[in-house]
Amino acid sequence: MLLFSVLVAGSFSLGVLIANDIAPMALNAARFGIAAVLIGTVAGLTGRLQRSHFTAPWRYLVLGALFASYFVLMFYGLQTADPVSASAVFTLTPVLSGLFGYLLLRQVTTPRMALALGIGAAGALWVIFRADLAALRAFDIGGGEAIYFVGCVAHAIYTPMVRRMNRGEAANAFTFGTLIAGALVLVVVGWRDILATDWGNLPLLVWIGLFYVAVFASAVTFVLLQFASLHLPAAKVMAYTYLTPSWVIVWQVALGNPAPTGLILIGIALTVVALVLLLEDAAKPAGGAKP
Repeated sequence: MLLFSVLVAGSFSLGVLIANDIAPMALNAARFGIAAVLIGTVAGLTGRLQRSHFTAPWRYLVLGALFASYFVLMFYGLQTADPVSASAVFTLTPVLSGLFGYLLLRQVTTPRMALALGIGAAGALWVIFRADLAALRAFDIGGGEAIYFVGCVAHAIYTPMVRRMNRGEAANAFTFGTLIAGALVLVVVGWRDILATDWGNLPLLVWIGLFYVAVFASAVTFVLLQFASLHLPAAKVMAYTYLTPSWVIVWQVALGNPAPTGLILIGIALTVVALVLLLEDAAKPAGGAKP
């Protein structure tokens, strides 16, 4: 999950470099297509694809539309948003997922987890409003951050919907169906952007960014997340989301950009505190049993 959070963070730092050079619809249609080919190939070679996995295909259209909405709105947001600020918006996703998890699945969080989520959300808001109390009081949020927040709402709905829609399909097959459906949705909705894109003359950086988000920030992170979900409690898996802003800072510095100011680092520190609280909560044995 440490590697997962590093790779996800890279999509913010690289995404902001290419967000204005290619239409988000075109970029993500290609991204979903490449990731679907990779996941489908692995699933096919391992015998994980069966015709029965694709009954009720409308489920994949719902999930694909939600997932595609998240990524498209992320890149629209990154056209103007600072990558550290955008990654802080991403840390609000566990809070939103908890809300939609209750509404859709009646999942209830523990008081300690609720405290951790609250601290993490406070740290995220501190970063989003650039450590400016006047901006916070006026709710002066950047346009890019606001657009990306809508995408995070779609992501938060997607998370519990996966469990609600799954009918026992293998994870590889289910993800493949979602990626194919997402690619189809993007082709239908964004066909004008796809046709208008001069694919043969895109800057090299765009191709590097596309390769990165398709392979490392999509296909590889799925494998890592699947492995972690089988070996770690769900709360611990979710907790690593709060490391994303910290890794984005590392990416930004590595790419030659200045580090955030000291005041903004307070918000980053709060997200790390939330991580520690969630990890401790997940580490406690159930029912009060002794280790």
